[in-house]
Amino acid sequence: MPRMLDVSDDVRAEIGDEEADCLLAGGNAPGNYDCTSCRTPGDSDQERTSTVLFVGEETAVLAFAHASCIPSQVVPVSEEQLQGAVRSITGADGDGAAPSGRPPATPFAALPGEPRQATLGVTCGLVLVENDLRPALVVEPAGAIARPGSTEPGDAFLPLLLEHGFAPVTDMSVLPAANPGWSVLLAGGRLHAILQPGTDGGQPVSWWQAHQPLPVSDGWRSAAGKAQTVLVYAAPVGAIGHQPREDLMREAMEKAAAEGKLVAAAMPLAGT
Repeated sequence: MPRMLDVSDDVRAEIGDEEADCLLAGGNAPGNYDCTSCRTPGDSDQERTSTVLFVGEETAVLAFAHASCIPSQVVPVSEEQLQGAVRSITGADGDGAAPSGRPPATPFAALPGEPRQATLGVTCGLVLVENDLRPALVVEPAGAIARPGSTEPGDAFLPLLLEHGFAPVTDMSVLPAANPGWSVLLAGGRLHAILQPGTDGGQPVSWWQAHQPLPVSDGWRSAAGKAQTVLVYAAPVGAIGHQPREDLMREAMEKAAAEGKLVAAAMPLAGT
């Protein structure tokens, strides 16, 4: 049965007519996948699905996304970014990858104090804090994060964030403290970026930026507009994982907090 896939002319030009036609005919394409944009499950048998090709200097990664999130397109990235994504996903289930070995990918972000770029996934949701539903973003990298130039084993993701104003979460019912200079950019009802302070007091710069603006639910947008603040939680790779429902996300976050693997900060909402 043909999949409900969209293959843009740019993607077709990169992968060739034969593979593009095979995808459209239902071969070499997933039924179920994790959207490379919003990271929630998708089904190319039931909903329009975009093919998104991440292209490095030597490697190409074919990923899949809800057509409502981003259109089919080619996204140039550095080879280092792409290889990092491949390494981080190789051990995963691969449902979103074509049989050619091209795994799915997630948006990339520059970490504080890290000139290279890392693969971060960002999930939107509402969390109950102080008896009020608060708009939240949950950030989790696709692999362990190392400090630049370091050969030491371990994951420096949380230490880097602690050095840049995030605080450990020990109780999910307590509102995280504000992190001055950081903000969440929403424009036209879509999530664009998480901004961090610029160097030497300069203009804010993107810590995480969506390849294409990400849609948010009406409930999330309404809560963000009311509070004018977004709670940003972060955990190391594997601490939370892909959760299909907000209640399961909450359980995973509480478990991560109990294990000392969750940090957070409250950030003002920029835009509408």
